[in-house]
Amino acid sequence: MMLSGRNLCWSAGGVEIVKNVSLDIIPGEFLGIVGPNGSGKTSLMSLMSGLRKSRSGVVMLDGQDIQGLNRRDIARAVALVEQQAETQERINARQAVELGRTPHLGALSPWSLSDDAIVDQALRDVDAQHLVQRMWHTLSGGERQRLHIARALAQQPEILLLDEPTNHLDIGHQIALLHLVRKQKLTVAAALHDLNHAAMFCDRVAVMKGGQLVALGKPCSVFTADLIRDVFGVEVDVEHDGEKLCHIRYRAPRDDI
Repeated sequence: MMLSGRNLCWSAGGVEIVKNVSLDIIPGEFLGIVGPNGSGKTSLMSLMSGLRKSRSGVVMLDGQDIQGLNRRDIARAVALVEQQAETQERINARQAVELGRTPHLGALSPWSLSDDAIVDQALRDVDAQHLVQRMWHTLSGGERQRLHIARALAQQPEILLLDEPTNHLDIGHQIALLHLVRKQKLTVAAALHDLNHAAMFCDRVAVMKGGQLVALGKPCSVFTADLIRDVFGVEVDVEHDGEKLCHIRYRAPRDDI
């Protein structure tokens, strides 16, 4: 299943946030979307999920305009974990993950043992089985984030969109989570802050600057010292390990006298 954006534009408060962006998320790939704060990553993710309607341009899901599809059908195909996702507080952790099954339930398809098994697996995948009885309001930000991702996995989408999925997670859980996502038989697009995470896990990276898509390709081709200086304003050395792996070493700022 292909998710594509064509000539997407979106504005807020008279400010153009996304400027004529065209992007295909290729079936089976892990696409990283990177860029500094305010570059349009979150807005682009909202547009691609159908959550927000573009001012101009179109998002196509499997060849159909996503704005012409109902939310249940979209939710069966695409799961979005937002950066500031929230959940009702008067539920426990397991109930929060069970919400991911909502698009698949109906009068003719009530909750079943199969749904229980899917939720159990999603909780195992994010290492959150021990949290199931905890009430939502007692959980830390990192625990909530892991459960939001479990809920998305319980949704069993074909396409998983993640907006800063490693926020609030310690380094061990950051790496484990991205490794988990990489292993899923899903098409994934994730907005990421850490360029080394993008280089380590992503098949391709899309680089945003000022609302525009300025580079797209394999991490080792896209991540150059010149591009990172231009987009992020930092000096780096990019070390290559063969053709597929690279590592970015940041240089400390210099005080010019």
